[in-house]
Amino acid sequence: MHCPFCHNPDSRVVDTRIADDGASIRRRRECTACKKRFTTLETSSFQVVKRSGVVEPFSRNKVVAGVLRACQGRPVTDDQLAVLAQQVEEQLRSTGVSNVSSEEVGKAILPFLRELDEIAYLRFASVYRAFNTLEDFETEIATLRDRAREQAKPKRSRARTRTHDSTIPTLLDE
Repeated sequence: MHCPFCHNPDSRVVDTRIADDGASIRRRRECTACKKRFTTLETSSFQVVKRSGVVEPFSRNKVVAGVLRACQGRPVTDDQLAVLAQQVEEQLRSTGVSNVSSEEVGKAILPFLRELDEIAYLRFASVYRAFNTLEDFETEIATLRDRAREQAKPKRSRARTRTHDSTIPTLLDE
């Protein structure tokens, strides 16, 4: 890192702290030549490749804006949308790649939106997956209903009943 005062290419790190909820690192540095201190902010490069080929930095605000239309008139708060955007970013970053397609961003939104609000999910999915017929909607609604039924089923505990096998000797047989 070049010193912004004397342009010396050598500096030493004096202090390191995590910033922006872990999305970046703030480092306090000291130039080895002029001894002046300066701060750097390091972030990992994470970009979205749009369908047109344009590359732009990932933005949680764009995720929220894209989902906001689907949530119009639904009981979804701004805080819930902010959490959804954070979850989407964390999932995409966990893949370890620095460039993701806008299609992958849309795919990452779907499961979190389904958990948040099924109607908003259906609206978003209809645009994202380009539903063209009523059958497309019916298929997706059937999938949502099946999923809801699976979650509503009580989980059975499998209590093992012991059966005594008379051919195996036990301590009681003596």
